[in-house]
Amino acid sequence: MLDKKLDVVDWKILTLLQTNADLTNVELSREVGLSPSPCLARVRSLKAAGYIDRYVTLLDPIKVGLKVSVFIHVTLEKQVEAVLENFESAVLKRAEVMECYLMTGESDYLLRVIVTDIQALEHFILDFLSKVPGVGNIKSSFSLKQVKYKTALPIPI
Repeated sequence: MLDKKLDVVDWKILTLLQTNADLTNVELSREVGLSPSPCLARVRSLKAAGYIDRYVTLLDPIKVGLKVSVFIHVTLEKQVEAVLENFESAVLKRAEVMECYLMTGESDYLLRVIVTDIQALEHFILDFLSKVPGVGNIKSSFSLKQVKYKTALPIPI
């Protein structure tokens, strides 16, 4: 599948699974207009080719006690490979870091962090983030309201 372009059915399978990965193969096959066996073969082929990375269950952060969502801009003292690798390695180990991006512009990294409360954020910043070697500046912005959040990619069908 890597060397072949995806057809309309493949794109439809990907779109449906992004919206509801809990669909049974029978339900999925009905939606895309295939019988179950060819549909399952296509899903397996899409997985093998790397189009489907993994399946997850999305939880409601408020219901599990994670009430504070923060965007943190981090500027490093130096942008040298060893410092970048050290920072990324440290951040990858932290469960409260939901996303981390190497950025252009004023800050070097943008993190999205989710924690239970302000005290947990204080602990994260003072006891962890500020102690990562090479971190020069930390600026935080609190999310007051989530206006839009989605995990499904815009599929070109």
